[in-house]
Order: sequence, then structure tokens, then C-alpha cells
Amino acid sequence: MLNYIWLALIGLAVLLGGFTGKISEINKAAIDSANTAVTLALGLIAVMTLWLGLMRLADKAGLVNRLGLALKPIMVWLFPEVPPNHPAMGAIILNVAANILGLNNAATPLGLRAMSELEKLNKRPGVATNAMCMLLAINTSSITLIPVTVIGVLALAHSKNPTSIIGTSLAATLVAHAAAIGTCKLLERSRFYRLPPIEEKVATIFPPEKIDAAATATISEGQKVEEKAQRTDEALPWIPYAGWILAAVGGLFLATLLVTAFPEIIRQTPSPEEASHFFLLRLVNALSLLAIPWLILFFPLYAALRRVPVYEEFVEGGKEGFHVILRVFPYIVGMLVAVGMFNASGGMAILTKLLHPVTNFLHFPSELVPIALIRPFNSIAALAFLTEIIKQGPDTLIALTGATLYGCSETTFYVIAVYFGSVNVRKTRHAIPAGLVADVIGPIASVLVCRAAFGG
Repeated sequence: MLNYIWLALIGLAVLLGGFTGKISEINKAAIDSANTAVTLALGLIAVMTLWLGLMRLADKAGLVNRLGLALKPIMVWLFPEVPPNHPAMGAIILNVAANILGLNNAATPLGLRAMSELEKLNKRPGVATNAMCMLLAINTSSITLIPVTVIGVLALAHSKNPTSIIGTSLAATLVAHAAAIGTCKLLERSRFYRLPPIEEKVATIFPPEKIDAAATATISEGQKVEEKAQRTDEALPWIPYAGWILAAVGGLFLATLLVTAFPEIIRQTPSPEEASHFFLLRLVNALSLLAIPWLILFFPLYAALRRVPVYEEFVEGGKEGFHVILRVFPYIVGMLVAVGMFNASGGMAILTKLLHPVTNFLHFPSELVPIALIRPFNSIAALAFLTEIIKQGPDTLIALTGATLYGCSETTFYVIAVYFGSVNVRKTRHAIPAGLVADVIGPIASVLVCRAAFGG
């Protein structure tokens, strides 16, 4: 489907540009989008190196397996194809946790690591498995606890309470998330998206006895992964007093969290805005602020307590970041250029007009249509539309609804292009429909939730 979408965006952009006389704007948009892709990829290399290095430490220290076992009941239902203690399961869990906390820079490399591990279980190279589609559905509709970007935009526009959209974003993302997961589960069983049989050419190249041997080896390897998880504690003995050290660090984190959330504990007067917040909201804001530095501390510390050579393993894991970006870079360029050209040709404005009868019937604000349409393609362009709306009044219902909409949605096609591109998957099956369902349900839920929360 990405083939048709990409070609349609470019074709329509050229045709519209020819009729409207905007060919020069399209030329400029194509070059600017390609340059943006380069900047994005270069910036992502450093982030990928950091988080893939930390991910390797978590994996080597057995932390990933522990997380996988803790969330086993939910993950087994969502990903029945993946062995419960497979490395892919741990990467998926950390990816979901990073998305919930709003740590997008961490979520992407963790998600790419999960895709890489899922590809090792894929018996049909180039075709997305059910587990891959579910991972994409979760990422394109991830539950958002802290929409950091839009809170910052509202704060810059001098909103009286920029964090007021945290609750509405959480509610809207819960609805979109449930819709995406439900759609994914339904479509994977449909006749249209059912997995194709394994290609016959495999049987001609490899005799049946070798295929049986390979299948036996795969089962054996899966058993070894589970056995390895069970032997983690024996293979990685703790250093003396490791439990006390972890308890002390945990206590320091809780103390820091409480002091950050409630500065009055140490007799510091909180700002009027902080004092007006509900205590749970103050805890959530403090957790968002402390999450990244404490995660960067926790993973190496946990690995060191299990006698893992932390710096050496971090460097080995970080080396993967550069190679992943090299694989993903062409996909980033292709998608950003197509979206930039289509937007510059006036195609987005035409779509807005065409959809006006539908949005009017649904009582969906016409000002938010450009954001809802372009958000699945390009977050930067959607943020530009949102910024223009917020400039007219950051505390208006339309501004808060637009901020909630932006915070509860994701760049669906970008995520799909990057994730599938990293493992050379061409047949995406039902991943795009599931993501688009979330992109439709999310904005509608945002409007309803904001009207209930803010009036109107």
C-alpha cells in the first residue's frame, strides 16, 4: 500500500502544481524536504546510538527478560507468535513504556530493535507478520501520558495552564489505542489480510528433510531462549550488597520525585501554577522530567551489579545505531519529499474543502482538519498548523482541542516507513488500516473529550 500512497502523493502534487502554477513551490519543497530528511537522520544517529547501547545493557543484564515475565499475560495475548522470553518481547515492552512516558527519542530505537528481533522469527521475508503489524498499531496509536511538545507550544504562547491537556490527551489516546488494537486483531483473521503460504521456491532450493531440520532447529532455539531466561540469575550472579544498592538508588529516586513534584517539602515555595495542580498531575509532570536521566543511570548500574562490562557492551550496542540509520535513510527521504511536494501543491487545502460536508455533519471543527489530515504524514507540518491556531488564543477551546489532537496522534506513515524499512518489509498487510483507524478515532475522541472537559 505504501507504494500506491507514495506514488499518488507525488503524482497528484505534480498535476496540481501544473494546473495551479505552483511548480516552483513544489521544486523548493522537494529539495527542502530532502534536506530535512538528512538533518533528521543525522540527529537520529546519536539518539539511536545512546538508546541501543542502553538496550544492550538491559538485555545482557537480564533486565529485559524480567520485564517480559512481569508483563507476560498481556504480551502473550497481543503477540501470541513471539516466545514469552524472546529478546523481541523485552524490546516491545520497553518501546511501549517509552511511548507512554512520552520518550519518543527512546521509543524509536527500541521499536526498531523489536522489529529486528521479530524479523528473526519471520518465515516469510518481505511480508509483515501479525506481530509486526501489532507493534505498528501500538506505536501509531500509543497511549500518551505526557504530550511534551504541545505543552511546550502552549507554554510559549503564554497559556494559563498548558498542562491542562494531559488528561484529555490520555483519554483520547486510550480510545484510539483500543481502536487500533481491536482493528489489528480483527483484520489479521480476515481473508483479505491472511498470511500467504510460504513460497514454493524455498521447497525447491531446500529438500524437505532440510526444511524439517530447520524447523526443528527453530523450535530448539526458541526453547533455548526460554531456558536462558530461566537461568539468568544463575548465569549473572549479583555483586555483594547489590540489593541494598538498588534499594538506596530507588529511595533516592522517590525522594527526588517527591521534592520535584512538591518543592514545599523542603520549604521551597511552588509557583502559583504548580500549587494549583492536582497532586497526581504534579507527580506525573515530575516523573516526565526525571525519566530520561534516571533511565540512563539505572540501566548501566543494574548491569554493573550483575558483573556486566558496561562500557564495552554499551559501545557494542551503540554500533548498531549507525547501520540502522543507513538502512532507514532512503525511506525517510522518500516519504518526506512526497508529503512536502503534496502540501506545497495545495493538495492539502483541496482535501480540506472536499471533506467539509463530512466534517460539518460530524460537528468536527474545520480549523482542525489540516492537522488531522497531515499529522499521519508529517508531524512538523501538523505542528505548524497547530501553532497558527494557538497564536489566535492558547486557552480557547479550539486551541486546546487541536493540542489534544496533536498529542494523541502519531505520524503513522513515517513510523510504518521507518519500522518496516529497517527490516526490508514490503508487504505491510493490515498495519496501515489499523493505524488509519486510530487516526480517525483519535481526532473524533479529542473533540468529544475536550468539549466535555473544557465546555463548548
